[in-house]
Amino acid sequence: MTLPSHIRNARRRRLLGMGAICTVLIGFMGLDFLTSQPDTLSHTRSGTPIAATNVASNAARISVRLADDGYELIRGGTGWHMDRRDGYPVRDDRIGGFLASLSELSWAEARTQDPRKHDQLGLGDPDNGGSGAEVRVYHETGDTLLSVIIGRRGDTLYARETGDSLAFRIEGELPPLQSRQGWMDFQVIAILPDAIAGVVLTDERGETLHLTRPPDSGPRDFVPAPGFEENRLVNRLAAATPSLALSRFAPLSVKPLTDLETDPISRHVTLTKDGLEVIADAFEEPDGPYLTIRAVEAAEGARRAEAINARAAGWAFKLSRYDWADYTVPISDIVERPVFGPPGE
Repeated sequence: MTLPSHIRNARRRRLLGMGAICTVLIGFMGLDFLTSQPDTLSHTRSGTPIAATNVASNAARISVRLADDGYELIRGGTGWHMDRRDGYPVRDDRIGGFLASLSELSWAEARTQDPRKHDQLGLGDPDNGGSGAEVRVYHETGDTLLSVIIGRRGDTLYARETGDSLAFRIEGELPPLQSRQGWMDFQVIAILPDAIAGVVLTDERGETLHLTRPPDSGPRDFVPAPGFEENRLVNRLAAATPSLALSRFAPLSVKPLTDLETDPISRHVTLTKDGLEVIADAFEEPDGPYLTIRAVEAAEGARRAEAINARAAGWAFKLSRYDWADYTVPISDIVERPVFGPPGE
């Protein structure tokens, strides 16, 4: 059956209209793709090392500049330190791996010269709030060995020289640069929960409580020690959580002891089964909660205490407020104490 001509013409017009709409949509999609994808450019620098000199052996100072923070890694007489020559130690494996990786980086293909596309590659200028990390490496003479802005998009690294708009994909790998915490060696102390025999707690009000774990008891079965037997536990968890606090020691940051502005508000002493005592004093600082660590050991040689103090002496460790609360818990939250009436009652 042949359709009337007016129906055929209407159908043809609809098809032509739909085709035009599809063409426009495809055009917009193509334009969006072209404007959102960084260019790929040929360049003589492609295939050459990023670092012209051996930065691994010549580096004496590394500056990392970020939009919301910045830090320096400085080589001193005993290794690398954070922010200054006598600052907190930087992990040897991290700095060694970083310098080795930096030495092996090479420029791949050039991607774009358009500054508007830098943020797509993680190369936005940190001075303007961009997501890039500017890395500068200095010789001990003060000469600049390397100055680049490094970014990451997915699993791919990109870089451009400081002050240059030409961005490249990078061959190689680097650790994340966005946090100073990843560089520092916070393995100050390692005490397993099973090794803890008890704690002595002194809260902000000056109240003291000694909790102990009886022989052959469970891993969380802390009870008031002799001399505190009349104290009744609120519950087992209230006693176990602060008793095992040091086994979860995980600092967020650190600052010199001399930078503390306040006095300690409480004390937490961990006692191990084999005679180690670790004294932790808690500070409520303007920039957050901090803890200082000092170890005492009665055993001959006292090597564990010496090792702990070698790492912890002179430093205050910043904790999350959640962890810090385990060192500052009020005694009244752990036990109910007997109330004695006046004589004769």
